[in-house]
Amino acid sequence: MKNCWLSIAVVFGLTLPVFAAEKVQPVRMGCGIMTFDTVPGWGLGEDGKSVLGSTHGGVVIDKAGSIYTSSSLGVFVFSPEGKVIRRFLGDKYNNIHDLEIRAEGNDEFIYAARNAAGEGIKFHAETGDIVLKLGIPEESGLKLTKWSPTAITVAPNGDIILADGYASNHIFKFDKAGKYIKHFGTKGNGLKEFNTAHGMTLDTRYDPPRLLICDRNHTPKGRLLHYDLDGNYIDEVVTGLGMPTSVSVQGDYVSVPDLHGRVVILDKSNTIMAVLGHNADPATRVNHGVPQDKWIEGIFNGTHGSYWDKDGNLYVQDWNISGRIMKLVRVK
Repeated sequence: MKNCWLSIAVVFGLTLPVFAAEKVQPVRMGCGIMTFDTVPGWGLGEDGKSVLGSTHGGVVIDKAGSIYTSSSLGVFVFSPEGKVIRRFLGDKYNNIHDLEIRAEGNDEFIYAARNAAGEGIKFHAETGDIVLKLGIPEESGLKLTKWSPTAITVAPNGDIILADGYASNHIFKFDKAGKYIKHFGTKGNGLKEFNTAHGMTLDTRYDPPRLLICDRNHTPKGRLLHYDLDGNYIDEVVTGLGMPTSVSVQGDYVSVPDLHGRVVILDKSNTIMAVLGHNADPATRVNHGVPQDKWIEGIFNGTHGSYWDKDGNLYVQDWNISGRIMKLVRVK
């Protein structure tokens, strides 16, 4: 399939504030089987304004189809129609940088990396009860003075993998009870080093599954890497990206938010299938400070998190001062 850039089919109203949802038309983007329409006004409050506070986090979806996204205020849970159905606020839940959701028995739990608070946490997806915290692992012998986790994922056996991407750039492995097992990687710009290990997930396109890691600030361009679950380097997956922030896998496909204002879609061969919402304006991409009245429908400012629902729709969070999350409906 040929690679393609943003394709906008309907552009009426793009200069209007996006909170005036009735005046903004959907925008079509992507190509081929990865074509999507935006849903103007999705996730906004009754007054048409964002309820989130500053967004610098992730997105996950539970088995019931509810959408979770994290912000400076906490974790908000939306219905597929974009209405807030519950939220977890306060110091225990704010400034979560990355989320992972996992079914365990009859319950679902969210694993979260809190960079500003310097911890990893695990909490019940419905009640919000925190059942595990991960701090600096003294058993590692590293004598770390700074701990700023940016990404978290969980192995099939329950082992927890946590990236210290804003500090040491080591990636730590714990067992399901939070006991330190090992660490791997280090800060640098070499083949097997991380220059901001920013995002990470379990790449289930492979058997056995492996880690898919965003090396966001690698020079000259950002890249994705594969490691096995024991921390052994496998290969570079794709290079030449802008600043890849996170990865989400569904079936054979991977969505890769890029802080340069776009979402890249890869197939199982790790070929770029589509680029969504590409921002060609250097003044507004990689820009946290774009206020809501300056948002443009179908154009991202600095994508930070994404997640697929069961129908192949995408939910995308921008790194944004006003708090932005968008629903992209897959065109069948």
